[in-house]
Amino acid sequence: MRITETKKITDFYGCYVFNDKVMKKYLTEDAYNELREVIDRDKVLEKELANKVAEAMKEWSIELGATHYTHWFQPLTGTTAEKHDSFISVDKQGKIALEFTGSNLRKGEADASSFPSGGIRATFEARGYTAWDCSSPAFIKKSKDGSAVLCIPTAFCSYTGEALDKKTPLLKSMDAVSRQGVRLLNILGVDARKVIANVGGEQEYFLVDKSDYDKRYDLEFTGRTLFGAMPPKGQEKNDQYYATIRDRVASFMADLNEELWKLGIPAKTQHNEVAPAQHELAPIFCQANIATDQNQLIMETMKKVADNHGLACLLHEKPFAGINGSGKHANYSLGTDTGLNLLKPGSNPAENKVFLLFFLAVIAGVDEYYDLLRMSCSSLGNDCRLGGHEAPPSIISVFIGEDMKNLLDDIVEGHTIASATKQYINMGVNYVARPKRDTSDRNRTSPFAFTGNKFEFRMVGSSATLSTPTMVMNIMTAEMLSRISDRLENVPKSQLDKEILTIVKELYQKHSRIIFNGNNYSREWLKEAKKRGLDSADNAVDAYEALNAKKNMEAFQKHGILSIKEMESRRAIYIDNYVKSANIEAETALMMARKQILPAVLKWQYKLAKQVDELSDIDPKFAGTPRRMLGEVSVLVDELDEDIVKLNSAKEGALSAADPRKQAILFRDRVLPAMAKLRATADKLETICPKDVWPFPTYADILFYE
Repeated sequence: MRITETKKITDFYGCYVFNDKVMKKYLTEDAYNELREVIDRDKVLEKELANKVAEAMKEWSIELGATHYTHWFQPLTGTTAEKHDSFISVDKQGKIALEFTGSNLRKGEADASSFPSGGIRATFEARGYTAWDCSSPAFIKKSKDGSAVLCIPTAFCSYTGEALDKKTPLLKSMDAVSRQGVRLLNILGVDARKVIANVGGEQEYFLVDKSDYDKRYDLEFTGRTLFGAMPPKGQEKNDQYYATIRDRVASFMADLNEELWKLGIPAKTQHNEVAPAQHELAPIFCQANIATDQNQLIMETMKKVADNHGLACLLHEKPFAGINGSGKHANYSLGTDTGLNLLKPGSNPAENKVFLLFFLAVIAGVDEYYDLLRMSCSSLGNDCRLGGHEAPPSIISVFIGEDMKNLLDDIVEGHTIASATKQYINMGVNYVARPKRDTSDRNRTSPFAFTGNKFEFRMVGSSATLSTPTMVMNIMTAEMLSRISDRLENVPKSQLDKEILTIVKELYQKHSRIIFNGNNYSREWLKEAKKRGLDSADNAVDAYEALNAKKNMEAFQKHGILSIKEMESRRAIYIDNYVKSANIEAETALMMARKQILPAVLKWQYKLAKQVDELSDIDPKFAGTPRRMLGEVSVLVDELDEDIVKLNSAKEGALSAADPRKQAILFRDRVLPAMAKLRATADKLETICPKDVWPFPTYADILFYE
């Protein structure tokens, strides 16, 4: 029985989180206030306080069944990592005690040589450190058998201090945008101690029957289907989107929500997505590093809960060709510690200087650092999705809506702007509510859209961490806020409004090329974008080169986010991961073609040949149909064999290249096309083979399970 069947959500929400309520219960009032100062005011965590917090965490977690603790971190693998240590300690007399000290809490050690470092660490240089991120609450993870472990969110660095994780640069970027944001707000006369980057990640995913998943090597090894012909029905009728949720999926969603709510993750929205078997979950906004931690837990929990329901959760960006893939829309906003949303236009946006400057700082940042933004969401998986008329194209642009565009045009032209009045939509029936019209429509084709009080970055892939794109959004915004503050810092108060207006006009005019409110899928936009100089990389291999660009290196260094060495290491890691992922896909495709598809169709070919012989003995005219089928199959079997040879040759050729980037280019330009050709031949065979001949579940089986 679910908890939600016997209790209200509020009775158990966050029960596995070391949250504010728990801290007040297990810490003295003085210790609690000290810890809040550390979290809220960026104070240094002293050893004495760390010991008190560690003792409180230990007592709380043991009461909930925890026997171990772990420093939970996000290495450059893109996933999470954890090493469990028990609370057991043995004294000199051999007596057992349960111990967890401030030192255990603040610092841990991991084998840095076993995680990607991009050359920062040699294999024999093993030491790395994990350091507690006290702004992200500790939590407890429970297993099926009831065992529990205390998880402490941490950053991860090498022995020499370089960041070896996704979280450290994210935290630094949050500090940077806060520092520059507060600087500008103080110039504008707004009282704020902190600017907080908030993120909300909409998570798309597929659910398939576990028994079908287990029969597909491609799903198990790569996360996507490398073979598969489209069934008679796909998503063309749009009858899956927002449709009634099937009982089996609804049961999964109910259990998923409960597990997430226990972890203090505010899962809010759930619905069917466009493609068959595709769904979405969206949580409520929260502070960027916490949102990133929570999204990692969401993905992990989805897989665990799905398994409990005899399902498999697919987080690949393109699990099935021919239907929509999955993204992770990163909703980004900036607010102050006093609760002011800096990206909210208000009733009179033309007079809202704070909004105009922060709004244009983000837009200008996108224009100047669009290559970094494109890099932040690049991967082999996302290359399969972007630009496929289901997701934004690879060209970066910003949608702001006609109202905001007209407002900025009027400011530039010096027109008098009236205060905005609330507008309502008349549904034509008196007893139907009149919805309030938002300040902008939604453009589902735009990669970066203003949606009323936030920006939505829609290019992020479903399996990706939110850390990297959020880090880039923070950096580009911080840099633009810094430049604006440089302009305003020494301006006399009497001239401030005039200079602000000048900056608003200049920013809009200089960076208007990035603004596009139309259809991003249209051919006209592709031509227009080229004229504007917005030729974004259309593949991950090229996108990673943004980490080599001088202007980007300067921005990272200026704001203390990443050193040149750390940027170079990330580029090396991303390219290496691309090559390894592509090679796994190629090896899997070859294995399935050689060991499953080819043997199956050869047996069928032999059976057809026997039928032709047997029917010909009776009467040659009886063998017409099987003879025709035999001819068709024989041609495709020969073609399949040739495709296997060509793919293997392309793969070996790519791996023989000495330079990693050259390997990546060869996989992109030769291996992936050879895989596509092999797939095309296999998919033709699937469409003519009897169902009992084909060696693994088809799209029709997988996408329309009961």
